[in-house]
Amino acid sequence: MMAVSSPQYVWALFVPVIKQALGVSLAELQVTIAIFSVCMCGLGPIHGYIAQRISRSWFVGIGGALAGGGWVLSSFVTTLPPLYFTYGVMSGVGVGMVYVAGSDLAAQWFPDRRGFAVGMVAGSYGFGAVVTTFPIAMAIKLSGYHHALLVYGLLLGGICMLAALGMRERTGGDAVPAATADSTAASYSPRQMLATPAYWLLFVMMTLVATGGLMVISQMAVFARSFGIGPNVLVLGVAALPLALTLDRAANGVTRPLFGWISDHIGRENTMALAFTMEGGSILLLMLVGHQPALFVVLSAIVFLGWGEIFSLFPATQADMFGPKDQATNLGFLLTSIAVASVFGGPLASLVFEQTGSWTWVFVIVSALDLTAAALALLVLKPMRRAQRIRRAANQLALSG
Repeated sequence: MMAVSSPQYVWALFVPVIKQALGVSLAELQVTIAIFSVCMCGLGPIHGYIAQRISRSWFVGIGGALAGGGWVLSSFVTTLPPLYFTYGVMSGVGVGMVYVAGSDLAAQWFPDRRGFAVGMVAGSYGFGAVVTTFPIAMAIKLSGYHHALLVYGLLLGGICMLAALGMRERTGGDAVPAATADSTAASYSPRQMLATPAYWLLFVMMTLVATGGLMVISQMAVFARSFGIGPNVLVLGVAALPLALTLDRAANGVTRPLFGWISDHIGRENTMALAFTMEGGSILLLMLVGHQPALFVVLSAIVFLGWGEIFSLFPATQADMFGPKDQATNLGFLLTSIAVASVFGGPLASLVFEQTGSWTWVFVIVSALDLTAAALALLVLKPMRRAQRIRRAANQLALSG
């Protein structure tokens, strides 16, 4: 998970240099990350279906090879269409394979602390870019983006393939912690899950919150310049943008196990409302005072702290509600919400900026989406899950009687 995180999280470093090298518009270039997100998350049901039917080591190893190989081949492209395929399709498919498999294994092995366990695995994905942001930024500066893609594609792909050798599914003979009441419920097949209003509510909420996070990830280097945060702007003696990106990745890693752990104790819905409100407020503050370098660094980290936890809270909630049996495939369906969000967070956000000449409307819309998701968590999801638990208790009582 650490090895395959860079294709998504350091994309912002490549945007200015690739845009200049290929002579394309920002909106045209950002189609790359939209394709990446579609292939990573939009193909999630296929990833999950295959993952449940072949060796997990083989599945993750192939994913790592595709993720790293996509970067290696991207180092040779000179036009947009090949970049769409190598960076967008190949790396996107590979990262999606690894992500679905890793999250599913965490949910399988630790049913009693599912929020924390999924958060730790998802947090590894966030932490991975902390290790690579400054080295890749330096490699781009010293040797160009072609060399950076080639070297780090080989390195990260190789690490992921080696790590895959130690992965396996939980079997009936493995001892696992005692499950919670939710996780002992009957499992839903993908078809059954898709027929429930609860799944679609989770899908909509995840789409709303992911939109804001993906906008920041894919556009950060661009709107930083709009705020006057250029390459020569320093905070504590360090270039502001790489520092912000590094802290963002750290926050994105910490938030997943942190809020997963919190949700195991105060409930998924309460935790969602807290985190989503924090993100919506921090985005508005970033819009208002982001021109100050120190505040830009701090607030961008808070934005990531408020959105990255969706990758622990939503998978854990889904596994609670729909059971573990088909979790890999079911999770793949839920992750398609990220593909939908990427359309708004990437190219459309760029178009709004290019049409208006300002990030104001983009930031206001994103904040409103976050606050809407927070309200849905408390006012709709919480009563819905309460009703589900009551129905399950009644069914168990009837069966025991």
